[in-house]
Amino acid sequence: MSTLTVAARFRGPDDSGNGGWVSGALAARLPAGVPVEVTLRRPPPLDRPLPVEVSAGGVRLLDDAVADARQAAVVGEARVVEDDLPTLGVVSAADARAAEAGYHGHREHPFPGCYACGPDREVGDGLRIFPGPVAGLPDDNVAATWRPAADVDLPQVWAALDCPGGWAAGRLGLADRPMVLGRMTAVVETVPESGAELVVVGTVLAREGRRTMTATTLRRTDGTVLGRAKHTWITLR
Repeated sequence: MSTLTVAARFRGPDDSGNGGWVSGALAARLPAGVPVEVTLRRPPPLDRPLPVEVSAGGVRLLDDAVADARQAAVVGEARVVEDDLPTLGVVSAADARAAEAGYHGHREHPFPGCYACGPDREVGDGLRIFPGPVAGLPDDNVAATWRPAADVDLPQVWAALDCPGGWAAGRLGLADRPMVLGRMTAVVETVPESGAELVVVGTVLAREGRRTMTATTLRRTDGTVLGRAKHTWITLR
């Protein structure tokens, strides 16, 4: 059985892994270019090897430090699914850059050290994706730009497709409604080249009690779709 170590660099909240990055790390162990659904059962712990179980049914990430009836606890599960992911509309790079000025996370952020959207992360350390409201669109729509670093890989792309969904959830996004990722389904057509300016957009699909369903799309500036995702977020009590 192989293992996965979620380094502290890839955190979301201070004490657990960024949901998108962890989901992408599991998706990387399944066939490329197909939709993968990842369900996170508990916060992914940091900086220790977690067993990864691969079978015909998919991938399970386990925590053998937490046992239930002498079995390791399940942190997350990934499986290949049918493609029912929406493709969101095009937002220009100029409009996405303008939207970043309205990013509420600069003023209030439940997880300021988040690998994907944390304003406390330095250039080259975190992704520094800052989704803000798009002029002319309803409040439940956000956009931002992203320039992948030289080490860009599939888990980073999943992370880039993750947090913009949370920031679409209401006028102030995660600043008003702190949430964590419960489930993410994504397909990545192509891992982008480093240094290229990309645009990621997010929107809300539905709300149901503590759950908020969102979607995101990542494109090149010429409109080429690189990845699509949908999410189920759980509001913290």
